Amino acid sequence: MAEQNPDFTQPPWVQSPSEVNSWIDATHPSSKKGKKHGMPGEEMLWNLHVRFDLNVEQKKIPPANAFARFTTLVTGNEFVEEGFDLVPTAELVLRGLAKAKFKELTKIVIDKKTVFDHADDDQNLRKTIDDFNWIPPDTLVRESIEVTASSKEAMRSIAIVRIMKIHREKDHAVDIQIKGGIKKGLYHTFLNYLTEKLGLKT
Repeated sequence: MAEQNPDFTQPPWVQSPSEVNSWIDATHPSSKKGKKHGMPGEEMLWNLHVRFDLNVEQKKIPPANAFARFTTLVTGNEFVEEGFDLVPTAELVLRGLAKAKFKELTKIVIDKKTVFDHADDDQNLRKTIDDFNWIPPDTLVRESIEVTASSKEAMRSIAIVRIMKIHREKDHAVDIQIKGGIKKGLYHTFLNYLTEKLGLKT
């Protein structure tokens, strides 16, 4: 059996943005600056799963009944409500995905109910956002929005973004999975946009 290199840094399968950046720097130290997206040999990041919170106030939600109070007492993991509006926050995340070349919107789930599913269509993500029609009329959004978008930049990749206004205290408000590969530069473009527009806790 081949001996593993002790200096190899394991990928952050589920980590915060700062930890992902640390892994990128340790595993792929950059030797060339100003490299444009799409140039041959550009480094790829694979199957990222990033979770983080926003710099907003959290409000604890009292348990609704005796059983919920007992469960919270045992687990110490009560529900909290985030101090941000779901729809504007989700729209900014979608714009960040568009900047990272995720151009096709394929699915929207609101409060665990699918309201849009066009996996076989080329629904332009940026146009959908600009037309303000990505959430069906009369849809009440209370707890969460989950969006799936795809990219064909160099290869087909799927991004699944879940934004939760109400969640367990030990969970995170934003959960992002990228199935497949994303160029290192595009990942930084996406993360920098979210940091600028939303303010991430790292």
